[in-house]
Order: sequence, then C-alpha cells, then structure tokens
Amino acid sequence: MKLISWNVNGIRACVKKGFLDFIQKENADIVCLQETKVQEDQIPFNLDGYYQYWNSAQKKGYSGTAIFSKTEPVNIVFGMGKEEHDKEGRLITLEFEKYYVVTVYAPNSQRGLARLDYRMQWEDDFLNYLKDLESTKPVIFCGDLNVAHQEIDLKNPSSNRKNAGFTQEERNKFNEVIRKGFIDTFRFFYPDRTEAYTWWSYMFNARANNAGWRIDYVCVSEGLKNQLKRAVIYNDILGSDHCPVGLELV
Repeated sequence: MKLISWNVNGIRACVKKGFLDFIQKENADIVCLQETKVQEDQIPFNLDGYYQYWNSAQKKGYSGTAIFSKTEPVNIVFGMGKEEHDKEGRLITLEFEKYYVVTVYAPNSQRGLARLDYRMQWEDDFLNYLKDLESTKPVIFCGDLNVAHQEIDLKNPSSNRKNAGFTQEERNKFNEVIRKGFIDTFRFFYPDRTEAYTWWSYMFNARANNAGWRIDYVCVSEGLKNQLKRAVIYNDILGSDHCPVGLELV
C-alpha cells in the first residue's frame, strides 16, 4: 500500500501548479490532503479512480482536509466528535478491513502563542481519539502536525524555541504520541538525517536555501512496524509551501 500526504495550502491554487500531474504520476492507493481551503461546491476537479471525501471548515477559505482512496472504505468519520474541534474541518478517518487511515491538520499555536492553550487541549483529545481507534485495529495517521519534534527537524532550533511549532509544550505532546506506541515513520528509517524538511516560509528565499521545518508526518501503530517498507519526503515537488510526504507498506 502506498500513501501520500500533502498540505496543499489551498487546493485550487495547487491544482494550477501541477497537483494533478504529481498525483497521477505517483499513483498512490491513498492520498491525504490538508489545508484544502474549499467548500464542497468549490472542488476544482474529479479524480478518476478514487473515492473522494472532503471535510470543510465552517469558515470559508480556511483549513479543511480530504482523502482520496482507490479502495472504498468500510466506514467514514468526519471530525472526532467534539464540536469545538470539528467545526474547522481538521480530521477525516477512513476505516478499512485491516487498519484506519486518518488525515489531520493540527491547529497552529499562532503568533505570540495566542492559541497554545487550545492546541494543548486538541493534542489531548486527538491522542485519545487515536487510542480509541487503535483498540479496534491499527491506525495510520498523517498530515501537517504543526510541530518540529527534534532539533534536527528544523534549520534554526535555537532561535525558535518560543515560537509556534517548536515550543517545549508542543514537542512534549508529540513525545507523548511516541510513548503511546505510534511510530514516526520517517525517523524509523532515517533517525539521524538532517536537512529533511517539509515546510518552508515564503519569505527570505527559505526554500531555495533549504531553511525549513519538518512538520508533516506519517505515523503508524506499533502493530504495523513489520510492514513498513519505505518513507519519503518529496522535497522537489512544488505547488505549496509544504511538500508531500509518503509511506509504503508491504
């Protein structure tokens, strides 16, 4: 099984920058998107060969997620059953015979950490949601988690310790995800690789200088460890300020 995840930072703009060419070339079994920024009547394409599921935020032009799957799922769930989180369209879960697949767009703690308290509550509720799923079958979750876990996951750790995405509070929450049995699949294959980023600011020629952050992940339950085949960061693919990430299972 081949899975691709991508924060497209607006699917309509990304389509104009080669999105469909990339998706068709890679021919993944499952494609997970974040920050789609569309309502259902604004979806700019119909992707042949895939079942498509979209979860839009109530606020237009904001947030949003999608999953495309070649196999029809057993069940589909939008959100995690908590209104304070679900109005922003940040979560879709597809249930398949052997595992769940979750696409997630975690809230940004924002400038001045204005939303850090909310982010902490989201983290607790999301982890509880994942563990509830896992009590039934293994879980694959992927997306923009809006946190660089380790110092090697961003170009300038020392100057970002109090900035959104690299606070100790956010990193501790990801530590808890790992302690609870989930595997960061890229680090499973490449525990020490540096300069492996998935997001770059549009300012200061950040992408040209590879001054980025790794904040997009594919994580799996421990029960899928023996099926891990390959993890990839498609850092040469443009179209968004994020690049796609992927996972293959045997």
